Amino acid sequence: MDCLFCRIVAGEIPSKQIYADEHAVAFLDINPWHVGHTLVIPRRHVDDLLGEPEAFTEIAPAISAVSRLLMDRLAADGLNLLHSTGVAAGQEVFHLHVHLVPRYAHRPGLRELMVREQGIDLDRVYRQITADGD
Repeated sequence: MDCLFCRIVAGEIPSKQIYADEHAVAFLDINPWHVGHTLVIPRRHVDDLLGEPEAFTEIAPAISAVSRLLMDRLAADGLNLLHSTGVAAGQEVFHLHVHLVPRYAHRPGLRELMVREQGIDLDRVYRQITADGD
């Protein structure tokens, strides 16, 4: 398997998984733009949105659930959803994936979306998201 995300789904590569169902897996991005930046992917390999459009429908419930989880657990003020199909659009891993990027009032707007915050502690963020909610 050459696909990085297929290897994550198979458990061959560790990830900070925050959600899983029969169709999708969600895990923290290892190089996040903002606190809580998460990828939602289908369990099955699909190159991109155009390859099998029904794959997006299959992962839609996961996108919705993870969006709510991130907003609630991280006290985010907003959230961006981003998908890229093809090299020209910026796709780097050719397995369908959606970026869910929690946003915060101190860095609003689209201009700040892809400006990476420095010093994000992924372990702390993971614990905050996966805590029992107390």
